[in-house]
Amino acid sequence: MFSARHSRPGLTTAGALRVPQITAVFWLVKGLSTAMGESVSDYLVGVMAPPLAVLLGFVGFLAALVAQFRAARYRAWTYWSAVAGVGVFGTMAADVVHVAVGVPYAVSSLLYAIVLAAVFASWRATEGTLSVHSIDTPRREAFYWAAVMATFAMGTALGDLTAVTAHLGYGSSAVLFAVLIAIPAAGRYWLRWDAVLTFWTAYVLTRPLGASIADGLGKPRSSSGLGLGDGPVTLVLALLIVALVAYLAVSRSDVQPEPSEQLETARS
Repeated sequence: MFSARHSRPGLTTAGALRVPQITAVFWLVKGLSTAMGESVSDYLVGVMAPPLAVLLGFVGFLAALVAQFRAARYRAWTYWSAVAGVGVFGTMAADVVHVAVGVPYAVSSLLYAIVLAAVFASWRATEGTLSVHSIDTPRREAFYWAAVMATFAMGTALGDLTAVTAHLGYGSSAVLFAVLIAIPAAGRYWLRWDAVLTFWTAYVLTRPLGASIADGLGKPRSSSGLGLGDGPVTLVLALLIVALVAYLAVSRSDVQPEPSEQLETARS
């Protein structure tokens, strides 16, 4: 469906790759960041006026994204700060659509799916690929982060749709999305399904999985949670993320080989 072949030149001459290699640690940090996005958003809205919380989330999101675009190449701290910023603000944006505007989760999930499909269609038509191994120009990176933002918003709505609207609760929702995310993983590993399709499918599903886990831990028992509190859950998640990103920054184990390095390796 989504192939990584036949890419066309980007907005500028291709430079250094801007996103990490997809490894097990990538998925672990991604899952933790989606959970933290949920808990941070709920915590901020709970301790300050919601408009102020949304403004703070937007400022943090914008600052992190600007830093990422200004970076000359992929850097673990910069990239994952941007992911965290998108996670928090993406959650807030999805919640505003439901809480403030009153759009049902089923409708908002569909709307975000349409937005994500439009981003993918435009990205594919412009660049010829949706592969994360080709994010080496500003335009491709802009498409990438637009898709990431849409996946966070869509995933948030999907998680709330199953946990709240469908009355599955947070635990059952987490199990549901864990099973769903195993499908593209198994398809890629055993059946050699398309790498780009399975990546983005899993990327979308990590959001409701992480959010369901965070809510299940932080929300009160009366809401089918464990009652640990959004603040403590946020703190633990943040410490885990910092430890893992520090490991990535030091080890550089997730730095993708540059195209020139790949060509040199192929020749040798």
